[in-house]
Amino acid sequence: MGNEEKHILHKDDTVNINKVDDTVGRISDERKDEILRNFSEFKSYLHTRVALGEKLGLDEETLAKAAQKVADHLAETEEPRNAEENLLKELWKAGDENQRHQLAHMLVKLVQ
Repeated sequence: MGNEEKHILHKDDTVNINKVDDTVGRISDERKDEILRNFSEFKSYLHTRVALGEKLGLDEETLAKAAQKVADHLAETEEPRNAEENLLKELWKAGDENQRHQLAHMLVKLVQ
């Protein structure tokens, strides 16, 4: 298990959603640029994280909550690097809390 996963998981394997921001914030600028450079890379990265969560037994709701925290972080701190990310950011800004949560569910389903 990588350092990113250790910080997000409690000893009993439950997810500490509040640590998602810290974990995402620790990704190096170079790696972040690599992930966000094109939408396929972003989906691949998200797929890997979702697959890891599934392997650890996380349910879809928990995965969506984590995806929502990541999306909140990206919307607040990162400029879109492609048209798909720009659309996601605009949808994120336009939606209320419930709509953002549903979009997070859709992102999880997209990469499964």
